[in-house]
Amino acid sequence: MADRVEHGQVTVSNGRYRPSGKFHHGYANSPIRNDEGVLMGVTNPRDVTHIHSYGGEAPFFESLSKGKLLGTRCDNADCALHETMFVPFRIHCPDCLSRNTIVDVTDIANRTSKVHTFMITERTGAFNTLEKPIRFVNVEFEGVDTILMGYLSVGEPEIGMRVVPIFQTENPTYTIMDLSWVPEGTQKSELLPGFSFGK
Repeated sequence: MADRVEHGQVTVSNGRYRPSGKFHHGYANSPIRNDEGVLMGVTNPRDVTHIHSYGGEAPFFESLSKGKLLGTRCDNADCALHETMFVPFRIHCPDCLSRNTIVDVTDIANRTSKVHTFMITERTGAFNTLEKPIRFVNVEFEGVDTILMGYLSVGEPEIGMRVVPIFQTENPTYTIMDLSWVPEGTQKSELLPGFSFGK
């Protein structure tokens, strides 16, 4: 394959995305041959850089890089969901559609998180970066009306098991991958490289 070229970059100026550079790169095809050397097809290697906008959810992903877990709460006193907290982060209340208030739920997660359900998988989709088997966990929090899906990076999951969040604060990806879960009582030395306990 040809040498890699610089990927496109994006900045924001005056509230608008400003892409620069190339976002699509093609490379020379390679033949695909069977055991007898007969041509069966070609590869078409391509790189695509995708722009993914977070919009109002940006504070959630930024907070993970700082060791904090944010949720939101409906503060509309006229709403049936008044004072309901949501994790994962919801910008607007699903009932009254008013803008939710951002709340730090790190302490709640540290004190009350437990595994609601779990699934262990050896098969994953494209672009998976987690080591298999992956221990997906649905985590519930006291006082929070929603359940957050994540992955357990230490130990084996059990329904009802107390867990605490850990955060990739060294070289964060600014994605949900910066949040993982470990059983309560896990030692710092057992954490994934670059991860730490919440603030």
